[in-house]
Amino acid sequence: MKTSPAPAYKRYCKTLTLKDDKQLIEDYTKAHAPDAVWPEITQGMREVGILDMEIYLYENRLFMIMETVPDFNHDKAMAELAKKPRQSEWEAYVSKFQNTSADATADEKWQVMQRIFKM
Repeated sequence: MKTSPAPAYKRYCKTLTLKDDKQLIEDYTKAHAPDAVWPEITQGMREVGILDMEIYLYENRLFMIMETVPDFNHDKAMAELAKKPRQSEWEAYVSKFQNTSADATADEKWQVMQRIFKM
């Protein structure tokens, strides 16, 4: 019997709702344009084991795909990420676009989704 190799990464899908305001959504999109995200933020994500991340927008709803190292511990990594340089400042900055509080961490804002189907 042939066994499949262990995956090279773990995948997490998360969701978050933005304030339903066209200008705020446009500004949030610009804040996530190439080279607009503060380098300390992406560096911190890499340091905790996030290999890649994509965020998709539909109306005022966000969908994130986060790929991590295989042994990624989500709760531990999110707690570590919250302590990284400028992370709390970034969360406060983007909170003005989000249906959340200014002092919420990324882990408190982004809700992990449950996979219900896989082909």
